Amino acid sequence: MSRGRSTSFDIDDGKTKSNVFQIDVISQSSGDNQAPDNTEIGVDDNRILISPNRSHLHRNLKERHMIMIALGGTIGTGLFLASGQALASSGPAGSLISYVVVSIMVYFVMTSLAELSTQYPISGSFNTFGSRFVDEAFGFALAYNYYFTWITVIAGELVAAGIIVQYWLPNSPSVVWSLLGMIIMFLLNAFTVKSYGEAEYWFAMIKVVTVIIFIIIGILVDAGVLGHDKIGVRNWKIDGAPFYKGFAGIVTTTLVSGFAFGGTEAVGITAGESANPRRDVPRAMNGTIWRIILFFIGSIFIMGLIIPYNDPNLIHNDVKDIAVSPFTLVFVKSGLKPAVHVMNAIILTTILSAGNSGLYVCTRILYALASEGKAPKQFTYVTRHGIPIWSLLCTVLISTILFGISFIGNKVIYRWLVNITGVMGFIAWFGISLAHWRFRRAYILQGYSLNDLVYKALLFPAGPIMATILICISILGQGYSAFTTHPFNFSNFLAAYITLPVFLIVFLVYKFVKKTRFIPLREIDLVTDNIMFHQNEPTSTI
Repeated sequence: MSRGRSTSFDIDDGKTKSNVFQIDVISQSSGDNQAPDNTEIGVDDNRILISPNRSHLHRNLKERHMIMIALGGTIGTGLFLASGQALASSGPAGSLISYVVVSIMVYFVMTSLAELSTQYPISGSFNTFGSRFVDEAFGFALAYNYYFTWITVIAGELVAAGIIVQYWLPNSPSVVWSLLGMIIMFLLNAFTVKSYGEAEYWFAMIKVVTVIIFIIIGILVDAGVLGHDKIGVRNWKIDGAPFYKGFAGIVTTTLVSGFAFGGTEAVGITAGESANPRRDVPRAMNGTIWRIILFFIGSIFIMGLIIPYNDPNLIHNDVKDIAVSPFTLVFVKSGLKPAVHVMNAIILTTILSAGNSGLYVCTRILYALASEGKAPKQFTYVTRHGIPIWSLLCTVLISTILFGISFIGNKVIYRWLVNITGVMGFIAWFGISLAHWRFRRAYILQGYSLNDLVYKALLFPAGPIMATILICISILGQGYSAFTTHPFNFSNFLAAYITLPVFLIVFLVYKFVKKTRFIPLREIDLVTDNIMFHQNEPTSTI
């Protein structure tokens, strides 16, 4: 045995700070068991974390940053614009039920992610979990498909930003404003992770305040305090309400409303840069889940009270149609005359927030892939401020190219790129649920106690199983409309399901080339990057 280097550190739980402790890492002198020079030793609430320090990312994100990053990634155009389609498709009660069903699905997915991200606070998040707990090829396919999805989202947000600014400056070229938006997003991501977190905090704060004000004003409008027309539940009693198109309408709306919750899972990627993952990740996850559910369900309920489901304005969901956003319609009914301009500004911050989050997510995914040897090694380079700069520059370049493609011809290529990424959010949720289920089974089989888990997901295994079933129904049901039209609409069918063969091809190609296998439960690695230090681990002695 030989004595390794000494490492000193402070124990800081955010409230009190203890004396500095000196720890000597004892390791075997033989090459295989010797502790590497970059071994990371940390203390979190009296628990010791020992793992290879493969990450040079800086843990500077606080709990408030993580909460707002999750909210900012979810509350966006899906709520501000597309929610009107849900109301138009199934009526006030039908849309409300559909959002409740999706909220249940998202809740269990997020609690699964919370358990994994708290136990293993790494930048790769669910993509790495897919490789570790299921199959390396599965994690690879998850990562690249998710990366491509967010790249496409960034390009779409750039297009939308230019359109929004043209509302005020109709004679200016939209491409200038789009590229300016990209420069702003790049600068927010290029210096420190804290600058990204602060920007996202304030972007998200604007959206949260907007939703809260919307709900309050909506209640006052419905009661007749504002707008001088007491509406009550009148719109629930009009012809066809409250369940427009019955069960079929609820199914259709449920499938569509799942997209409005997309991006919630991105908060798991921030765990690798959390200042105190054991404390902050569970708090951020739990708080975020309930806030999202209350905001979405509260908003759709208010819309159903005030706006008739057959209002023709509800079928519009394009950024060009800010004036007929459900939020704008309610604000106008309250007497807020500049509502269109206010919502236009809010939608612009929403777009910048979504693009900002997308740039961060893509950068960390590419960095994690490179760290695992699944992308060029150059992408592991990190600046002294903790930014994977080459990963960031590559992401900016690719998303800008996709943005340029959106201007080619009649946008056929760009539309197909969007279609290919269509249900990738659902596939990511499926990967989270499957990885969590496999982790728990391996954890018990290898002799660990559930009492040692930092965070335990509620209702396991029923929760992940229920979420997985709902996710599969959502994925398979995306082409529902293609089967209900006569004649059969092959274009809609292909657009709905093209993601599945693309994901499968990536998975099978990697599996064939690398000859990976479905990892047996007893061989799953439960030690590396684990925030808990188990006394029976043979790798190091304190």
